[in-house]
Amino acid sequence: MIRELAADFFSRESNRRSLITITDVELRSRGGTAVILVTVLPENQEESAVEFMGRQLTDFKEYVKDHSKIQRIPFFLVAIDRGEKNRQRLDEISKKIPQD
Repeated sequence: MIRELAADFFSRESNRRSLITITDVELRSRGGTAVILVTVLPENQEESAVEFMGRQLTDFKEYVKDHSKIQRIPFFLVAIDRGEKNRQRLDEISKKIPQD
């Protein structure tokens, strides 16, 4: 649910200079912290996109309160999804390998 809410919220708030995709949400500390994992295109906009999202987290928390029935709203963090970036890189490499 948090992933869907994050995708909706940040797509509305984004300035459209980059494509921000919410790929996953990791719950930590027994649900007390939620790390929103994202990919950003173009890659040179990653830092500014994460900073933008970080500035919006207070408003996002209010959005979650208003649009969900989650009793205990976690503390939110934003991070680049390195696992997804690695998977995409492996896909690129595998396409370059000749198939028998």
